[in-house]
Amino acid sequence: MIGFDEASALVADQAQALPPEAVGLALADGRVLAKPIIARRTTPATDISAMDGYAVRDEDLTDAPVRLTVIGQAYAGQAFDGVLTPGACVRIFTGATAPTGTDRVVIQEDVQREGSQAVFSQTPHGGRNLRAPGSDFAAGEVLVEPGVRLNAQKMVAAAAADLARVSVVARPRVLIISTGEELDEPGRPSKLRPGIPDSVSFGVAALVRAWGGRVVDRWLLDDDLTTLEKAARSAIDRADVVVVTGGASVGERDFAKAMFAPLDLQLIFSKVAIKPGKPIWLGRASGVLVVGLPGNPTSALVTARLFVAPLIAGLAGLGSAAATDWRSTALTGPLAACGDRETFVRGRRTPAGVEPIGDQDSSAQKALALSDVLIRRRPGDTASSAGALVESLDF
Repeated sequence: MIGFDEASALVADQAQALPPEAVGLALADGRVLAKPIIARRTTPATDISAMDGYAVRDEDLTDAPVRLTVIGQAYAGQAFDGVLTPGACVRIFTGATAPTGTDRVVIQEDVQREGSQAVFSQTPHGGRNLRAPGSDFAAGEVLVEPGVRLNAQKMVAAAAADLARVSVVARPRVLIISTGEELDEPGRPSKLRPGIPDSVSFGVAALVRAWGGRVVDRWLLDDDLTTLEKAARSAIDRADVVVVTGGASVGERDFAKAMFAPLDLQLIFSKVAIKPGKPIWLGRASGVLVVGLPGNPTSALVTARLFVAPLIAGLAGLGSAAATDWRSTALTGPLAACGDRETFVRGRRTPAGVEPIGDQDSSAQKALALSDVLIRRRPGDTASSAGALVESLDF
């Protein structure tokens, strides 16, 4: 049995980004960029109006008030087909290309329209209300660096760069296997026995997706070694990571490791000195990463947050450190002394800090729903009162 820090370091060693792949821009949201986004064009390509108003030449307004003849209109995507001549102006709208010869755009609020004439009561000063060519970015400029997750803002930049496809890190494929004859699919209880709804796999699946992974399947299997061995062979052909829940203890029907034995299971670690979740293990079977989680819902989800999240984040290109952002936070309620195992207390954030949840049982699911933070307690930590600083991690 190893300590939490050692286990975390071993997870980080395995969490290397998968190879890149090119995807259509419409499918890139939420993916991690593998290569920089480089602009294919200069934006704007010409002088662009920044306001609704009138495109004018400065020399026509030096003796304001003056009247100028409106010789046309310019819309975004539909330029004025001509040149701005002396004594003339063009009605122009935001985003439209400024006609050749334009010195500035006078906003419409400062102009009085009288038929085909525009009356300018004063000589304009200050900003030109024009966006100069390349004022946003130039062709060849890097708009988004690799290694970041594409969000709404970065998707806008990628589209503005005029890219149809982008290079992103492949999403790790994750297959989740829940073991236990006592488990049923939620809403579909077995007629053969009173069962327990399988809740763990849904939480693990949500966590995998949150950290950049793709759940390729979710299986619910009985504790039959022959069946589980067959499932293991199928799983490693379809996934980069297989997550097994349950069967991680030492009972007669605990086959989580045994099911992968024919596939040359090589353990990276087996058991970690933490509470909850001591039975957590990590290995490779035929080269594919396999994570074994406890069967109790809270134990499973806590260990998944501590170990599966960094693993998926690293494989997805975010880096495992993205999922291990521990912060120093003030307690808003007391904590008892910690025993000889590192303990992760479920809690919730408040405006004043973090508050421990009352029910810390490893099978508690209502309390789990209230938790949004883990509080780290080192072995031998003494009791802490409200106001004490603790290490916390978003759950």
